[in-house]
Amino acid sequence: MSNYFKQGLFGRDLLGSVVVFLVALPLCMGIAIASGMPPAAGLITGIVGGMVVGVFAGSPLQVSGPAAGLAVLVFELVREHGVMALGPVVLLAGLIQVAAGLCRVGVWFRMCSPAVVAGMLSGIGVLIVASQMHVLMDALPKARGLENFAALPGAVIDAVQGDAGSMTALAVGLGTMAIMLGWEKRRPAKLRFVPGALLAVVALTAIVQFAGLSVKTVDVPSNLLSAVSLPSFGSLAGLLEPSLLIAALTFAFIASAETLLSAAAVDRMHDGARTNYDRELTAQGVGNAICGLFGALPMTGVIVRSAANVQAGSATRMATILHGAWLLVFASLLPWLMRMTPVACLAGILVYTGIKMVNFKQVKSLAQYGKGTAWIYVATTVAIVATDLLAGVLIGFALSLFRLALHSARLKVGLDHHDEPGSASLRLEGSATFLRVPTVARTLERVPPNTRVQLDVNRLNHVDQACLELLREWGRNASARGCELVVDWHQLNQRVEGVRRAA
Repeated sequence: MSNYFKQGLFGRDLLGSVVVFLVALPLCMGIAIASGMPPAAGLITGIVGGMVVGVFAGSPLQVSGPAAGLAVLVFELVREHGVMALGPVVLLAGLIQVAAGLCRVGVWFRMCSPAVVAGMLSGIGVLIVASQMHVLMDALPKARGLENFAALPGAVIDAVQGDAGSMTALAVGLGTMAIMLGWEKRRPAKLRFVPGALLAVVALTAIVQFAGLSVKTVDVPSNLLSAVSLPSFGSLAGLLEPSLLIAALTFAFIASAETLLSAAAVDRMHDGARTNYDRELTAQGVGNAICGLFGALPMTGVIVRSAANVQAGSATRMATILHGAWLLVFASLLPWLMRMTPVACLAGILVYTGIKMVNFKQVKSLAQYGKGTAWIYVATTVAIVATDLLAGVLIGFALSLFRLALHSARLKVGLDHHDEPGSASLRLEGSATFLRVPTVARTLERVPPNTRVQLDVNRLNHVDQACLELLREWGRNASARGCELVVDWHQLNQRVEGVRRAA
């Protein structure tokens, strides 16, 4: 510990924690509002993510807290099952993560196709923009993405024709985004540690207060503990309902995938200790279990706050822990200050964040790995917006597996006729699977009567049961057409995975 202070690491962590705190404060409240929950629920999650997960985390510089990626799921859950269902679902999701971490399956969550994950984040970004555009005008968002888009023109007309408060809120939200964009483009090098979101919140809050503008403001309780909502036995028993079990599994999977992919990205930003994925997954599970007990939002490792942590020069996990402590002190001692913040200002931050999440430039980079990869990204994004998050992700996974099956089943089939009459060779190169049965069958149908066919399998990597049975059946029936199939069955059987049997 003495070396920690002698090497100046505490000073670096202290500065880093302040920077991350300034980034996290408006996001914690904004994501809570986008989730259909009170801002205090997001603050509690940020505090737990810093002071609890920061202690046990397997990624020293990753910061955990409420994430925009889960806001859509929370909003849907609260809308369908009520606020009391959130705590038990998050608690169960956390326990699932703990079990997964202890069973050392953390690294397997990185098996997700990058195209599916990118599509998931883009789809979430679109949904956030669609819902928060309504909040920008102090209106309530609809339940689903397409409904929000369809209702947006009417909401704009109502705002123009209605009371002046809606247009004032819209101006506040647009002003927030303008400040963030301008700060991102023209930020002085010496002030790069100042987050644009905080600058926008301070500026717009000051304008609203001094001008006495009539807009909705954030509702934060004077006592943060009053926002804690412990789950009842009845709500815990509700977990037996299949839809809530599926929700918990969905929360656990998406939170784990986003966390571990974020941790991998953070590792590329610094030269310090690498992530222990199983430990990180376990720590996230502990954090989510505690958030579930408190009735707060679920958490993930978040790349925006983590990147700010690295860029601020933080050296150890102490920066993450201290940022949680700053959130606790601020929420406990200065709730009156947070109650001045316009809701439209936080909505503007989320609209800006959602637009950044929808990065269609990724299509070009993903296309470098094949057009199919780019199409999986687009299809996942569209499916999430058109249906829901879980269905969209499952569609993306299905398309990835289908593409993998097509690639793994690449097979060249050639029928070469020899100079000697009535003699030919059937060449199979690649993997002969059930997906290629029609191709092989059509080739065999082209074999002329009274032909002796020699099967060449020197370049055949794998054959499955379906293709093997097709060849055997054709060989048995070939004599009816005066044909013969000549096969080294021992050599062919060696291409069957796990099978070593003679013909």
